[in-house]
Amino acid sequence: MSKNNNKLMVIGGGLAGCEAAWQAAERGISVEIYEMRPKVTTGAHTGGDLAELVCSNSLGSNLKDRASGVLKEELRIAGSLLVECAEKAAVPAGNALAVDRKVFSSEIENRLTGHSGIKIIREEIKHIPDDRPVILASGPLSSPSISQEITKICGTDNLFFYDAIAPIIEYSSIDLNTAYIASRYDKNNEDDGDYINCPFSKDEYEAFVNALTSAQRIPLKTFEADIDSGVQAGKMSFFEGCLPVEVLAGRSMQALAFGPMRPVGLIDPRTGKRPWAVLQLRQDNLSGSLYNMVGFQTNLLHKEQERVFRMIPGLENAQFVRYGQMHRNTYICAPGVLNASLQMIKHPSVFFAGQLCGVEGYMGNIAAGLLAGINASRYINGGKLLTLPDEMISGALFKYISSSDPKHFQPMKANFGILPPLENKTKSKRERYLLYSQRALNKANELFRKE
Repeated sequence: MSKNNNKLMVIGGGLAGCEAAWQAAERGISVEIYEMRPKVTTGAHTGGDLAELVCSNSLGSNLKDRASGVLKEELRIAGSLLVECAEKAAVPAGNALAVDRKVFSSEIENRLTGHSGIKIIREEIKHIPDDRPVILASGPLSSPSISQEITKICGTDNLFFYDAIAPIIEYSSIDLNTAYIASRYDKNNEDDGDYINCPFSKDEYEAFVNALTSAQRIPLKTFEADIDSGVQAGKMSFFEGCLPVEVLAGRSMQALAFGPMRPVGLIDPRTGKRPWAVLQLRQDNLSGSLYNMVGFQTNLLHKEQERVFRMIPGLENAQFVRYGQMHRNTYICAPGVLNASLQMIKHPSVFFAGQLCGVEGYMGNIAAGLLAGINASRYINGGKLLTLPDEMISGALFKYISSSDPKHFQPMKANFGILPPLENKTKSKRERYLLYSQRALNKANELFRKE
């Protein structure tokens, strides 16, 4: 037996990799976590920070009648490092948990760096070793070298799809004579809400949609051939939860007004009426100097983003700190490759975590990292691997990715639809969700008290 068999290699320093490394190290395992950034860039990340949030700064709802809120609570019960760090880096976001990106990353890196069982190595891994246990958490922007290795050990072609990230603008450039601060259904006065709202009249909205759908997009350079072949093979699509706003707008004139720009519960204080449509801006850092455009992932040319997005009432002089962009998401076809413990079926010393294994959303990534870290440590110590109950959101998520029909497999986000039915049915959706939540958290408490 190799002397390396008692050491764990974690490939990737994103959300899943950091959580996995922490969970394993906390269980007495010697962990080396490899992150290729900043030496090798991805095209979407801005630097070399561990656990850098590339898309939104929101980790989703905290409410216990929302799947994301239940998953978050499961992770709190399980002792997630990243949820703890997120709460320390929180910024106002109503009932959601949103963070200052820099503070969040720094908190995680400080905790990992300070752990005696963790070594962080800034180096690209091009080959998957066979002399030690490995957690693959290289993420949706895995390098070509590691992607080829993953294809090799999985014995199948990688699948991929494309998503996009939203722009971030300077708070000081927002015109608050037009835009106003409020949360949906907020009965309090202006300035008491968590979002800045940019209200549209019908004419303003229609002019904006026409400009948006006719604007020039960034050419898809290196993977244009992949797009063509993926479409023909039926293997590539935009992820519906992260559509570029111009793609959504192209579906119909009212698609945005019924989607990310829906005006329900938002009264314009200038008119006392509900606007035709609203763009919301959410605080992106603790100081409140940066705001991101909620639901406005885009692949427009940068000059077109400036031209079109400055048509938004209140953003006529917007200063962009980060432009939106589209990027590739790589993931494996998990059914038949992984079991619900996130261990490879054919290569038991290899575990997958994060978006690479087919989960979507920040909390799903963290949950996968937590389970992979626990199970890699159990594997090293010769223990029985942990499979989460499918009454838990996390357990149902890992059951889904490991047992779905491979022909129609797509990444899955936390939702109540993947849970087993309740014994006592109810017609009330909210009551049903609360019952799902109670059942899930009871299971989590029972399981992790033993863990």
